[in-house]
Amino acid sequence: NTTMTNFAVADATGSGAGWNVTVNGQSGSEKSAVFAQYCPNATCGSDSKGYIPSGATLPANSLTLSSTGASFVAQKESTGTAPELKCTASACNVDSASAVKIASAAASAGMGTWLAEKWSASSLTLTTPTTLKALKNEEVYRVNLLWTLSTGP
Repeated sequence: NTTMTNFAVADATGSGAGWNVTVNGQSGSEKSAVFAQYCPNATCGSDSKGYIPSGATLPANSLTLSSTGASFVAQKESTGTAPELKCTASACNVDSASAVKIASAAASAGMGTWLAEKWSASSLTLTTPTTLKALKNEEVYRVNLLWTLSTGP
């Protein structure tokens, strides 16, 4: 468990169209949508820098975000009603290939800059299987998460 880092969303468009924040695991060259074995150095024993081919992985949906207790706070010159954090009733899985909406502002809401803060000490939770493989000293489990801000409620 750990505490989610505060983040801010700034909508200076003046359109009042609303916005959404989504997160998903990112795939592609040198990326992994799930936690996977990774060498952060030039070499890790016989492994080269990067994700280890056929290395250990954690299942998708091992990392969850809970926004219970967190809230958006208006910064100076913000207008409209506050945006909404989505992962309050139940935690959202954030390490999968599918994007998950974690925050949104309705039309005419969330204009200006809004700070998401007051995250609990367990707002991010990683669940590991009992068969979790211990890695070499230099290696870590790593995931790439893509955060996207888009317009529209």
